[in-house]
Order: sequence, then C-alpha cells, then structure tokens
Amino acid sequence: MKGLSVVRRLALALLPALSLAAAGASLAADGIETRPLQFAKGASSATVKGTIHGRQTIDYKLRARAGQTMTVTVKSTNPGLAFNVLPPGSQDVAIPDAIAQQSWTGALPADGEYTVRTYLDRAGARRGEKSSYTLTVAIDGRASGSAGNQGGNAAAATQRAGEGKFDATGPAMPCARAKGQPMAQCSWGVARAGGGTATVVVTHPDGRKRFIFFEKGKAVGADLSQADGNMTFRATKEADLYRIQAGDERYEMPEAVVFGG
Repeated sequence: MKGLSVVRRLALALLPALSLAAAGASLAADGIETRPLQFAKGASSATVKGTIHGRQTIDYKLRARAGQTMTVTVKSTNPGLAFNVLPPGSQDVAIPDAIAQQSWTGALPADGEYTVRTYLDRAGARRGEKSSYTLTVAIDGRASGSAGNQGGNAAAATQRAGEGKFDATGPAMPCARAKGQPMAQCSWGVARAGGGTATVVVTHPDGRKRFIFFEKGKAVGADLSQADGNMTFRATKEADLYRIQAGDERYEMPEAVVFGG
C-alpha cells in the first residue's frame, strides 16, 4: 500500500453480545465474535493468535486517533484468510483499501474504536475450512489534524453512501456485470466530499451494488474482494465521461455524477 495518498487509503469500506468470559470475547447476534485487542503498557503493537472455522468471523476492537498510522498483518497457511478494517461507527462499510487484505498500512480518519475483521473467503467458508493465524496490529505516530480532516471527509462520504444518504441520485447509468454482456442501465447515488472526492454506489438491475471511489476527480478503486474473483480495477476519462472496469464489470459515468452540476 506504500505510495497511496491519505484519501485513497481512507475513503471509506465494503458488520448485544453474549459474554464469553473464558475467551475474553463476545458473540454478536449475527454470529460475529468480538474480542478486545489490548496493547501492553508502552507498546505500539499487539499480536494475537487464533483459529477460524468455516463461516466464522472474529472482530478485534481497538481505539486509535485521527492521523495515526495503523499497520495490520495476518499470517496463515491458508491464503483465503483475510481481514477488513472498519472505521469508528461503521457496522459493515470497511475502509476501501483495507478490504480482503493480508497486509495493510493507512492513516486513520477519525478518533474512536476501530475493528479488524478476520474471516475466510467465500470458497473456504463454504468448504468448512479451518485456519490458524497470527494477527499483528501496530499504531504509530501522533494524531494529525490535517491528515484526519482530509481522510475524515472521504471516510464520512463513504459512510453516508453506505447508509444511503446521498447528495444526488439518478435512474440511469450504462453498466454491465459480465464480460461480453451488453450494457444495461443502472441506478446510482453519490455522496460527495468536495473537490472531486466522492463515493458512488451503482445498483444493478438485479439489486446488487458496487461502490466506486473517487479522489480529486480520479477513479481510484472499488469495493472488490476475493469473492468477486477478478479484482482488477481500471479507469480512463474521455472528455467528461469516465470508463470504469471493476473486475468483470463495466461502467460509463458522466463527470457530473462526481462533481455535481
């Protein structure tokens, strides 16, 4: 992830508990197990070991401040084991560059409680695979107001998009879900952070959604994961039209969707 700008790293992903005292954990109503991640006094990192089986999901919770840098790594013999990083207040919208990763570094957009969500990919979960892992989370640097504000605006836009709180919506955008498929029309909604930074949510005719992220007028990524198979992202711009490929999907998006007007 080295070399990525603050906004791209931070634009947002894209999940009552029963006490499990012996494990120091809790199990949410949706089956997600929650565990606190505690740093030793004076330490800037923490390492835990665990095991995931099938469709199990384990959330590790820790607090950090805007502008600090978080580094997360997970080591496992199973290549299908990965993690997402969710910002404070998010239930299921992860930081875009921290989706389905095994190593990630990024500046943090806000003060609060972060979630590192560990899980097996769809194929491994279906097969009921069991995987042991070692997870390390490090927090470095003092809080930085400017970095936090810059990333926070983008993160807030992605959060609003995930909640369906859009600045604008439209009924028609050319789109296709598969290679060689003719273009259909998709509806869309956009949450803007200003200056060409925005999160666009495209809804296909079958109801499936795709989040596409923009930074300063440039299409920089989408909420692709290993479950999509093809995680390639490409984008070009001709005059006022973006041509975007996200995995096997294709989109033709007018510039006005991102900037307004």
